[in-house]
Amino acid sequence: QVQLVESGGGLVQAGGSLRLSCAASGRTLATYSVGWFRQAPGKEREFVAVVSRTGGSTDYASSVKGRSTISRDNAKNTVYLQMNSLKPEDTGVYFCAASALYLTAVRGYPYWGQGIQVTVSS
Repeated sequence: QVQLVESGGGLVQAGGSLRLSCAASGRTLATYSVGWFRQAPGKEREFVAVVSRTGGSTDYASSVKGRSTISRDNAKNTVYLQMNSLKPEDTGVYFCAASALYLTAVRGYPYWGQGIQVTVSS
């Protein structure tokens, strides 16, 4: 299996930026599509963004479209999520996940990181 570890989270002011990283081990990340998901207190986990195996295709949730960019560096076994113009509504635990398929559904991903906190203050 592939193990995933998120980093780069923390506390930022509204309007600020963060770059989250998802580093993989155990298997090469190049064989997987990778998605980012988030979960706020009292809410279900939701899709944020996904990138295909080669980086040729991306999709974003409407809530982050235009403010976020997902990218990958397969040589480093790492996927990134750049988030700009952050809002308090972006606060939550962010997870990266890997799948053999290109998906936006939470239930379709078999491999998950442990999650990392992102807090956006107003």
